[in-house]
Amino acid sequence: MSFYSQSFPHLKVSLKKHQLWVTLDNPEQSNAITYEMVDSLTRVLRFADFDSEVRVIVLTGEGANFCAGGDVKAMEYKTGMFAGDSNELRMRYIYGIQQIPKCIEELSTPMIAMVNGAAIGAGCDLAMMCDLRVGSEKSKFGETFVKLGLVPGDGGSFFLQRVIGYSKAMQMSLTGDLVSGEEAFKWGLVNYYASGDLLAETEKIAEKISANAPVAVQMTKKLMKSAYLQDANAVLEQAAAYQGITQRTQDHFVALRAIKDKKSPEFTGN
Repeated sequence: MSFYSQSFPHLKVSLKKHQLWVTLDNPEQSNAITYEMVDSLTRVLRFADFDSEVRVIVLTGEGANFCAGGDVKAMEYKTGMFAGDSNELRMRYIYGIQQIPKCIEELSTPMIAMVNGAAIGAGCDLAMMCDLRVGSEKSKFGETFVKLGLVPGDGGSFFLQRVIGYSKAMQMSLTGDLVSGEEAFKWGLVNYYASGDLLAETEKIAEKISANAPVAVQMTKKLMKSAYLQDANAVLEQAAAYQGITQRTQDHFVALRAIKDKKSPEFTGN
């Protein structure tokens, strides 16, 4: 039995054509995040990032929603990840839901969010943690913490403004207003807007990424993320190191031969 064929609590996993499809599976609660989901998701993502068969990861939600964020009923009754006094809650965030952004930030493998419905609160933030987002008319996004008297405790203040900029992120965070899929596309919150089949559009994007040279793709992702936080000299130094590695991969020479032969290259990840 392969790793991906195991049963993961509140998560479905499927590997096909170098694409790992990961589905949040808690539809009775609109895919609200649970301890079990945190553990399953971080475990799968860390394994996949080390798996040479996986060239792109697609994250979506089971049923009509992408992810509703936190379980409101658990908040009300102070149970599960919302149990305890203030300091205990702080530790539950650090060792609970915050493990998701920490894990995703470490990934080299590109990650796409296929936002098949509502992405609310921590669900919105989860979509922002991914490298690319695909939406449709069924998608809607909300940084709704203030409407519950809360702050974005899972990293939304970091990720959202890096996707849509400070001003729009502040607007979403202070108003808690919902943003439709079409409006999200205009804002740049989603990279692609599927006017037809969301699944087919996402598959097309995943195939396009997975067809490229895997080592180069991973290092390009790492370089782009580093450029957010470092100065030009540090980024140039990192770029030189990565270029030195990629320019001696077999895939680089496969690409050069393909250009010469006027064919599409078939990369192996070597």
